[in-house]
Amino acid sequence: VVAHFSSSVVAILNYDYIVIGGGIIGLATAWTLKRREPDSRIVVVEKEVTVGAHQSSHNSGVIHAGVYYPEGSLKAQFCRRGVDATLSFCRRYDVPACQCGKLIVATEASELARLARLAEQARRNGLQVDEYDAAAIREREPEIAGMAAIFVKETGIADYHGMCHRLAALLSEAGVQICCGSAVEAIEASESEVIVETAQRSFTGGQLIVCAGLQADRVARLAGIRHDYVITPFRGDFYRLPDARRGLVKTLIYPVPDPSLPFLGVHLTVTTAGDLVLGPTAMLALAREEYRRNGFSPKDVWAMLTHPGPRRLLAKYPGAGLKELGYGVSRALYLRAARRYCPGLEFSDLGERFCGIRAQLVDRRGDLVNDFVFVGGRRMLHVLNAPSPAATSAFPIAEEICRRLQQS
Repeated sequence: VVAHFSSSVVAILNYDYIVIGGGIIGLATAWTLKRREPDSRIVVVEKEVTVGAHQSSHNSGVIHAGVYYPEGSLKAQFCRRGVDATLSFCRRYDVPACQCGKLIVATEASELARLARLAEQARRNGLQVDEYDAAAIREREPEIAGMAAIFVKETGIADYHGMCHRLAALLSEAGVQICCGSAVEAIEASESEVIVETAQRSFTGGQLIVCAGLQADRVARLAGIRHDYVITPFRGDFYRLPDARRGLVKTLIYPVPDPSLPFLGVHLTVTTAGDLVLGPTAMLALAREEYRRNGFSPKDVWAMLTHPGPRRLLAKYPGAGLKELGYGVSRALYLRAARRYCPGLEFSDLGERFCGIRAQLVDRRGDLVNDFVFVGGRRMLHVLNAPSPAATSAFPIAEEICRRLQQS
C-alpha cells in the first residue's frame, strides 16, 4: 500500500462501512447500504464543508433516460432503472423533479441519419420515441426550428443538489455519521480492516467504498490501487436566460450530438426552479475543482501533462477542441450554436454565466472511457469512472456497489 501511518495514530472508531465521497453517488450508496442492513455502522467522509459540492451541484439537472448509450451498456441499464428510482425518491421526500421530456432536433440534412439511429437505439433501450417533422416541431415548440426531431417523454429534470442534502438529512436521522471537512490523507487495508486517515481523525472499518468523483484516480492510488488512467476535467459553461424568457420552451431541447464525442452539445434546459439554462460547452479545464472562468491548478495541469492520455486525446480531436475553445471565449459563437435550433435567441439572452466540471477518465491511448468503471482491492471498492449520467444512475450504481461487495 502506498500510504503508511504514524505509530502515534490510534483508530478510535469502528464502522462496518466507510464511504469516501459526499456527492450523490456516495450518499446514495450509504443510503442503500443502511436500508439493506439497518444495524450497520456507516460513516461518510467528505473533504468539503458540505455534501454535493462538486459535480452533484454543478450540472444541468437532467434525468437522462438512456437515449445515447449502447444497448447492454451499464449506462443504458442504469439510466432505465435510475429514472424510476430518482423520480420515486423525489416524490417521496419532496425534492423538486418532473418528467418534461426531451426533443432532439436535427437542423441539417447530414444529421437526419444520425437522428434515425438515435431513435432506433432509444427504442432498443426500452424508451418511447415519437418522430416529428418540421411542422410538428413548430406545433409542439413554436420557438424551435428543425428538419426533424425525436421526442423522448421519459427524460426529466431533478434538483440533484437538493437530493444530496435530503439524503444527508435522512442518513443522519438513521444514525449514519457524515464527516465533512475531512480530506483523506492515507488509506491502509489489511486482511481484517481498512483504516482511513484524515487530518482530524482516523476511521476503521470492515469495507471501504470510494466515490471520489473528480479525485477518483488519486484516491485509488492513495489506496494502493494501480491503474493507467487519469481524470481529465472538462469545463462546461452555462448561461441562465433572463426571467423574461421563462416559458420560451416547455421541454428540454437538444441538438443531434456528434457520435464520436461523449458530449451532447449546447442545449436548452428547463430547471426545477423554472429557469431556462443554455449549455454546456465541453472545454478542457485547467483545474478539477475551480469554477472561476480562469481557474488554474498547477497540480491538476501537471497530472495531465505527465500522462500521455490527455495529449493523445487532444491530438485525436483538434477540431472539436478548437470549437469548444471558441465557445468558451466567444459568446457570439456560443449563441450561433444555439440559434441553429432556436433562432429567436438574442445576444442579450446570455445572462448569468456559471460552470460545472465533468470528471472524464482517459486511458494512456487517449481514449475516453465512456462507461462506468469499478475497481476492487483488499476490503475496498472504488468507483473509478462515473461520468454523466451518473446523477441519474446514482441509486442503480449504489445497488451495483452492494452487489459487488456481497460477491467479494
